[in-house]
Amino acid sequence: MTTEDKTTQTNSAFTLNVRDDGVAILSMDVPGESMNTLKVEFAEQIDAVLEQIKADSSIKGVVVISGKENSFVAGADISMLAACGSAEDATTIAKGGQDMFQRIEDMSVTFVAAIHGPALGGGLELALACHYRVCSDDAKTQLGLPEVQLGLLPGSGGTQRLPKLISVQQAMKMMLTGASVRAKQAKKYGIVDDMVPQSILLDVAIEMAKKPKPKRNGPKLDLMGKFLENTSVGRNLMFNQARKQTASKTQGNYPSPELIIDCIETGLSQGFRKGLEVEAKHFGNLVMSSESAALRSLFFATTDMKKETGVQGVQPARLKKVGVLGGGLMGGGIAFVTATKAGLPARIKDIRSEGIANAIKYSFDILNKKVKRGFMQKMAMQKQMALLTGSIDYSGFSDADVVIEAVFEDLTLKQNMVAEVEENCAEHTIFASNTSSIPISQIAAKAKRPEQVIGLHYFSPVDKMPLAEVIAHEKTSDQTISTTVELAKKQGKTPIVVKDGAGFYVNRILAPYMNEAAEVLLSGEPIDHIDKSLVKFGFPVGPVKLLDEVGIDVGTKIGPILQAQFGDRFASNPGFDKILADDRKGKKNKRGFYDYSGKNPGKEVDASVYTLLGITPASKMSHEQIAERCVLLMLNEAAMCLDEGVVRNARDGDIGAIFGIGFPPFLGGPFRYMHTLGITHVVARLEHYQGLLGDKFTPAESLKKMVEEGHSFY
Repeated sequence: MTTEDKTTQTNSAFTLNVRDDGVAILSMDVPGESMNTLKVEFAEQIDAVLEQIKADSSIKGVVVISGKENSFVAGADISMLAACGSAEDATTIAKGGQDMFQRIEDMSVTFVAAIHGPALGGGLELALACHYRVCSDDAKTQLGLPEVQLGLLPGSGGTQRLPKLISVQQAMKMMLTGASVRAKQAKKYGIVDDMVPQSILLDVAIEMAKKPKPKRNGPKLDLMGKFLENTSVGRNLMFNQARKQTASKTQGNYPSPELIIDCIETGLSQGFRKGLEVEAKHFGNLVMSSESAALRSLFFATTDMKKETGVQGVQPARLKKVGVLGGGLMGGGIAFVTATKAGLPARIKDIRSEGIANAIKYSFDILNKKVKRGFMQKMAMQKQMALLTGSIDYSGFSDADVVIEAVFEDLTLKQNMVAEVEENCAEHTIFASNTSSIPISQIAAKAKRPEQVIGLHYFSPVDKMPLAEVIAHEKTSDQTISTTVELAKKQGKTPIVVKDGAGFYVNRILAPYMNEAAEVLLSGEPIDHIDKSLVKFGFPVGPVKLLDEVGIDVGTKIGPILQAQFGDRFASNPGFDKILADDRKGKKNKRGFYDYSGKNPGKEVDASVYTLLGITPASKMSHEQIAERCVLLMLNEAAMCLDEGVVRNARDGDIGAIFGIGFPPFLGGPFRYMHTLGITHVVARLEHYQGLLGDKFTPAESLKKMVEEGHSFY
């Protein structure tokens, strides 16, 4: 029976169609938006629908489904949190969501969530309040509670309902990482009761809605799981361990994970009601925290950037094929994101056939791992691999729209590449250089078509790092900029357009920070103490470890290029030359600042470095002092970059630093951090160190001017 005999529709986001077999289809379709998000004002609309269902005795069951083609509910509308003036206001929002979902759970008729596409945050909490859940087996379907990524926690019952439904450990893992699970995993963990093809999703949900509400006995657990989750000793052990691991990961910089654990533990030990009360209270406090404010500003910034083209009003050219020059790690990574994310054919050229084989193997290894873990079907992998081809000459390059060069940092070599591409490719082909520091104007100096030469700087490893710097020199055309930005977006990157110049933006602000860490080391501070200081501050790795990871030879190449353009504030300490002279390149040749032999490669410092540098390590400075010295120089350089127009605005500068070098996201980026500290404070601290350590700490003129005029970045 599929005839619909009673339909209710107002200008509401919810439509109720009552079928003559007693099953009502409750469809959610937020007007004028591509995805459904939950808003505070929906509480009244849902109330009205629930009252209608209660009043209609012919309704035996309800299927909740999305009116959007490719998503269920993408979460709550977080822009409403900006209006909260206090923690109490935010707690009220959480309580409103909790009450709404509780009303659904308490309904006498059976509610079924029919999920296709993302069910995230409040969307999953809505589904959890239903009595049954069924999802499509589509690749678009994913379920998760990603609130932790915004410095928040699930505030509408998620911290209570998910651990009750599935294993506490699995629920906790999902909430603490914010990672979503695909349909197959959701079924395996017990989040959904069934997984079916999208074509029969509604039919299966309708049959479920005719069943009585289920009596659930909690998740199926193995012996160890039963001990950890069902005994007080086990629970104590589980939560203590979770807190310990969380503290080592967050370094105390992110408050939400600790509070998520607290909510789950409260619900288990003191009951569902108390759990909800604590959840709403913690949610309110987190909304008002500086960490969440910074992470939410980052979310809005990246969302806005997705809508922008490289140059306003200039549309990108169509992309059909990409060429990659160089089969090394960068070339292999660029080819991978081109084929797998952008879905474009990538033609790789290398002077050796082994180089091409290695570049293609790079993609094979990543995709094969996904197939083995069940995240991907073999057929999909084969389809993506078929987009990768290679040659040791320019055959197959004549129809490439963009050719990305990823060869050694050598100006003459790169200029030769430009000439070869102009000779062997089409008139319209864009030449994009993945240089990390050589000005693009120099690479384009001998080009016949300089307007089609641009920088496209990726970060290593390309398959993981989200940023790409798009660098236009004076002659680069607007269409070249827009097309390159579009390509980077298709490859899954967040691109920022930056002005040409040595080091561009990211490496330019990184260099003084790294140089200062080297100065601190040469003054006798232990390597692990320096690295720990910056990890405590919030960076994913310390500066000395970073140099080992990137390659000491690569890291030190940028310095002279920056010094040539910007002068002595970029001069590195000559004492460091001894490291390279000793053939220490870092992790890649297993000789660096850290020891790569033994059981824990890269975990312990190689003490012979101290002898080589002629220093006796002894810790005299605190973690805070070391972090302040290194970070202040990065902040100061960022201010100069903005003043010179290297980045278009503070927002792009913040995104570039977070996504390119792992600047602590909870601080919102260098500009947001200076704004929070206060520009007066930043200038005072720079002047303090200028007096102690010399002119490299001279505050940027723009910062001093801001203090005089009482301005800030935001």
